[in-house]
Amino acid sequence: MALITKPLTSTSQTVRDARHVAMPILAMGTIVAVLYFGRVFFITSLAALTIAFILEPFVALLMRIRFPRSLASFVVCSVALALLYVIGLGAYSQLAGLYGELPKYGERIGQIVDGIQQKIAGMEGQTYRALVPARQRQEEERRRAQQQQQQAELPVRKGRKGVQAPQPLIPGAIPIPSAGAIPGAIPGDIPEVRIHEESTPIGDYIYSRLSSVYQVLLMASFIPFLVYFMLSWRDHINRSFLQFFHGEHRLVAARSVQGIATMVRAFVVGNFLLGLLLSFVSSALFWMLHVPYPMLVGPLSGVLSLVPYIGLPLAMIPPLFAALPLNTVSVYVLVIVTVGMLHLIALNLLYPKIVGSRVHLNPLVVTFSLMLWGFLWDAPGLLMAIPLTAGIKAVCDNVKGLRAFGKFLGD
Repeated sequence: MALITKPLTSTSQTVRDARHVAMPILAMGTIVAVLYFGRVFFITSLAALTIAFILEPFVALLMRIRFPRSLASFVVCSVALALLYVIGLGAYSQLAGLYGELPKYGERIGQIVDGIQQKIAGMEGQTYRALVPARQRQEEERRRAQQQQQQAELPVRKGRKGVQAPQPLIPGAIPIPSAGAIPGAIPGDIPEVRIHEESTPIGDYIYSRLSSVYQVLLMASFIPFLVYFMLSWRDHINRSFLQFFHGEHRLVAARSVQGIATMVRAFVVGNFLLGLLLSFVSSALFWMLHVPYPMLVGPLSGVLSLVPYIGLPLAMIPPLFAALPLNTVSVYVLVIVTVGMLHLIALNLLYPKIVGSRVHLNPLVVTFSLMLWGFLWDAPGLLMAIPLTAGIKAVCDNVKGLRAFGKFLGD
């Protein structure tokens, strides 16, 4: 018995090809939508995971001296919360002092803006005198003077037309109210004045986004618990996760998890150590330069210096703003030189040895990842773009069918 098969028509083949192309596009669109609308949940989870990677070496250190993992995780999390509370108190005191001196900073910024406007006006005047002939300038100045004189005389003429001579008061006569007077009003009455408190821009912003602030605070309250459970249940989670795979796939999954953990740990811990080093050194150097609030601007400058590509200009903003009341050019120059030297030493000498040997991403992929994650998650996305992209590369390197993508992402 012969089996006759009907060949596929061109229409059915086109539909099948279109389906193969449309499904990945729909899947990517769904993933992007989930990441965008669920960004608060994902950012909270990744922040907790990042903190867990930072605290994991301390947990391992306590486990070496016979501490159980659960107890070691509790001790490390408690100490971390205490340190965070102390740092918060110090930052609050510095911010309170800075808030009290905001008028001084505002006055200095106003002086700088006025000076820039005067220089621009002077440059415009010089350009005007160089390009416009003298006769034409005199004609324009004469026309401008006439216009100013006419504008000055206009209110005087209106005032003369609107003023009425006072009427003589005859005994026993009833005074005629003037035009625009309020009927029934008694001369000498004091109008009622109600004073309302002016709303501040920060208060209006918080009030308009109260639901978003509540959602962020609610999710942030889960971070300590997530960090503790990630540290105390790490081994159990790893073993349970590998149970989903069998045979050769379990080995591939184990290698992928190990590669991601190694890469993320190197990146997170390395950046954390570099941030601490830059914060301490920057604070000490700013204190020696007599920059106000060195304990506040030093850590800010050190952390911002680690931002890819734009870290150097961002790191200069906090100390230069703090040094505005000093009004000394030499201090500004020394601040710029100090921040530039620290940035170059950290990123060219220390960063490649601690982080660069583990994260192999080409600059084009890093730029696109910063754009994508910054669009999806704003500022947190910029901070998490590189470890997320490097984690995707680690998965691609350990999965046979995705190794071509891993090579494309690498350097």
